[in-house]
Amino acid sequence: MFDNVILIRYGEVYLKGKNFSYFENILKDNIREKLNGIGCKLYFGRGRYVVKEYGESDELEIIRRLKQVFGLHSVSVARRCGYDLEEIVALAVEMTPDIGSFRVTAHRSYKKYPLDSLQINMKIGERILAAKPNLSVDLHSPQTTINIDIREGGDVYVYTDALTCAGGMPSGTAGKGLLLLSGGIDSPVAGYMMAKRGMELTALHFHSYPYTSQAAKEKACDLARILSDYCPSLKMHCVSLTKIQEAIHKYCKPNYMITLVRRAMMRIAQAVSKEHGCGCIINGESLGQVASQTLESITVTNAVVDMPVFRPLIGMDKDEIIAISEKIGTFKKSIEPYDDCCTVFLPEFPLIKPTMEKVEEQEHFIRDYDELIATAISEAEPIEL
Repeated sequence: MFDNVILIRYGEVYLKGKNFSYFENILKDNIREKLNGIGCKLYFGRGRYVVKEYGESDELEIIRRLKQVFGLHSVSVARRCGYDLEEIVALAVEMTPDIGSFRVTAHRSYKKYPLDSLQINMKIGERILAAKPNLSVDLHSPQTTINIDIREGGDVYVYTDALTCAGGMPSGTAGKGLLLLSGGIDSPVAGYMMAKRGMELTALHFHSYPYTSQAAKEKACDLARILSDYCPSLKMHCVSLTKIQEAIHKYCKPNYMITLVRRAMMRIAQAVSKEHGCGCIINGESLGQVASQTLESITVTNAVVDMPVFRPLIGMDKDEIIAISEKIGTFKKSIEPYDDCCTVFLPEFPLIKPTMEKVEEQEHFIRDYDELIATAISEAEPIEL
């Protein structure tokens, strides 16, 4: 009887040289946490991790969860046997279709095995053809590839497919960042992109109740919950911009509204970042997409903070961003028709090339501006995801 197992392969972690163990240990912890609650056993070997002794009904759920773990390259559903060539042949024959084209690809990490990879390919291929004469060999574009993975410790794994995982670096290996999470398409993708590089996320959502609805806030919370599948330690906070926006609308020129609101957001974001140990701010800006995302607008917005601001989507177009949002499962939620705070008091002709001098001049007209910012920060609301 052959055992069903799931093979796990990690990605660029292997490039880390002397720091490899640090990254690998975090990756192992993330895998354990992701599979928590499922009855199975994990084996962590050199170059391969294996999920063993799981229920057949849990197989798809295990794969679904593993595909969301940053740092993993791919997974395969495999069957395990011993070193005996007849066992390997029997398993390979069983897993090969009766018709079509095939090839055998052996990987021999256990170098003391009596046959080398080419000999294994030839012997098993011959036996498969003898057992299933309607098959043909195709070494370049086969319909089925029978992979033979010979490992140390007496285990041989046979599988046909490798399912791509999230890739990137293990979550928690690249510090912590504050994600400005709106209810739109872009910001969840920006968070995903930074999390893929190993960054732990804290999300900050701005709302303008009662100008925006409670449903708009809930939409952002739902997006954070989707992201938490990839970022299990994700925390979220909400801040009201209502009084700040009302003051800007009252005292400043209408076409400066978006720029001034963005600068207020960045001031608040920096304070929240420092309070929660975040080393950077992350947003979903894409150069030239809207008025607040021109070079000039980004320059005057950045000027109010003294910490890094990461914009992982800055050179991407909308179609590229949408494709990622569909892949990670945020797109349908993002396009639900609830206005966010950026639509409040929206001017007819927003400024696209603001200057620092003019923007600072407009801010001086806002009464009690520092107090409004301080109040918004102090009243930040933690959200239970």
